[in-house]
Amino acid sequence: MTVRPSLDPAVAEVRLAVRRALEATSPAAVVVALSGGPDSLALAAATAFEAPKLGIRAIAVTVDHRLQDGSADAAARAAGAARALGLEAVVVDVEVGTEGGPEASARHARYDALGATARERGADVVLLGHTLDDQAETVLLGLARGSGAASLMGMAPERSDDSGRWVRPLLGVRRATTVAACAAEGLEPWNDPHNADPRFRRVRVRQAVLPVLESELGPGIAEALARTAEQLREDAEAFSEMIAETIEDIVEHAEAGISVSAAALAANPAALRHRIIRLVVDSEFGESLTRTQTLDVARLATDWRGQGAIDLPGCSARRLGGRIVFTASGGGANSA
Repeated sequence: MTVRPSLDPAVAEVRLAVRRALEATSPAAVVVALSGGPDSLALAAATAFEAPKLGIRAIAVTVDHRLQDGSADAAARAAGAARALGLEAVVVDVEVGTEGGPEASARHARYDALGATARERGADVVLLGHTLDDQAETVLLGLARGSGAASLMGMAPERSDDSGRWVRPLLGVRRATTVAACAAEGLEPWNDPHNADPRFRRVRVRQAVLPVLESELGPGIAEALARTAEQLREDAEAFSEMIAETIEDIVEHAEAGISVSAAALAANPAALRHRIIRLVVDSEFGESLTRTQTLDVARLATDWRGQGAIDLPGCSARRLGGRIVFTASGGGANSA
């Protein structure tokens, strides 16, 4: 009797995560974002194995940001590895701007290229290789910014926007597992020098902050941070449903903006009240409020003492009778 070799546990874990994601999303075709690093390479290998069994066409897309010497060679090697796995492979060159810093600019350029290529190739979903470790780093960075539960939710396992549908199958998989999976399958990942450059905050979190937390507080910190993100995301989804039900009754369009019933706003719990305020400003004016700005607006409902208009990003807020009116900067209510 022939004994079949057992499947490496790391390979099995990555394949299972990818299979579950593909079964849950049921795409006709997927794009795999492939940088050539261990996370994306393990993702590509698992997709190459699982997608054909589900009748899904898979295309690996490597984005060359052209930010360092040898990037074209690294992109070509990643594409070659994808073809060796049986995937279609595409390399896309992008221009990286300067707005928001190098990390943010490169990310925007990469996502634009991935979304555009997915549309061109008829792919329903883009698979991203972020792992549990990436999620933990994201939560810590959000905690350091102090920007509330929204940033502590980390990365969503799945989201859709104007540029496409984005799925992260490996958010429950440790980075060490993707490295082990590549080694077990004889794949040679490319290690991006930027991933070891301490100029970037995420690298400092990865190399210094998380190891210290693990050393001082014990193992399992990354998993705990990822669980926190998941729990906060569940809370946020519940809040979103509550806001959707509430906002229809208390919000009205004003002459140069939008208004909210002050009494109804004051009657809601603080967490819901503040989310409504932030949502109104974000949806109407495309701006995000800080915690201080949100509290200043809330006081127009809860602690009204005749205070004047509050200047906010892209708009102003003022109390007019029983309503709080948000007006675009330079609009009529602001100039009264």
